[in-house]
Amino acid sequence: MERLDVFNCSNTLIASYFTDDRGCAHENREHTLIYLCSGALEIEERGKKTILHPGDCAFMRRDHRMWLQKYATAEKPYHSIVLKFSRNFLREFYQTLDTQQLPQETKREKTSLRILPFRRPDIRSLFESVAPYFTAGLKPSEEVLKLKMIEGIYVLLHTDKSLYASLFDFVEPWKIDILDYLNENYMYDLSLGEIAAYTGRSLATFKRDFAKISDLTPQKWIIRRRLEAARELIHKGQKTITEVCYDVGFKDLSHFSKIYKKTFGCSPRNSQ
Repeated sequence: MERLDVFNCSNTLIASYFTDDRGCAHENREHTLIYLCSGALEIEERGKKTILHPGDCAFMRRDHRMWLQKYATAEKPYHSIVLKFSRNFLREFYQTLDTQQLPQETKREKTSLRILPFRRPDIRSLFESVAPYFTAGLKPSEEVLKLKMIEGIYVLLHTDKSLYASLFDFVEPWKIDILDYLNENYMYDLSLGEIAAYTGRSLATFKRDFAKISDLTPQKWIIRRRLEAARELIHKGQKTITEVCYDVGFKDLSHFSKIYKKTFGCSPRNSQ
């Protein structure tokens, strides 16, 4: 019998149990750690696929979209635990650090996905310590959740000093503003000049700021975002291919089908 359980603790700790395979578009609004307990998880981002197996843990940087394909097995369900780090928590934690001891000249990574070393004791301890809450159906207190976020932060900081720059990047709020605007307006036929103006920038400043958050050009990012949205709508099966094409912002069905197949390896109709 198909089973789906999602146990959400204040959008900080989230456990998922699936007995069937599931795929979904996933957008990180917060920096996230995901730990796989059983099953398999395929993460696709910019055409690159990464597979997590039981015991694997990955860091997903915020403000990036990925396609997650979750697989159960005949013996065990898909089971993962997610830990998210809110911006408020990161600001509070940053205030506790001795700025004189922070690593110098670290740069924020452009990569959106990082696989952590396999079966590290601190990672296993972090996630296995919260499993009993999910089994019992009890939500941990806010104090416990904060302790787990602190534990998770040290897991990342002990992995690579460059992650300091990625975790504590809230000093550049423009980053979030740009992605929020594009995620809400990718389907509209806007010029780069219009997008720059709507986000309060000159065209040159917009291009420079955008280069800090993506290896893609703004135009290619928008096309990729439209294709991801199209794939999600096609999988839902509630609209025709033509409706999906125009809803996400493409103007030509033939062109849409061609670049969809080039990107995902199959035509829109074969994705249904």
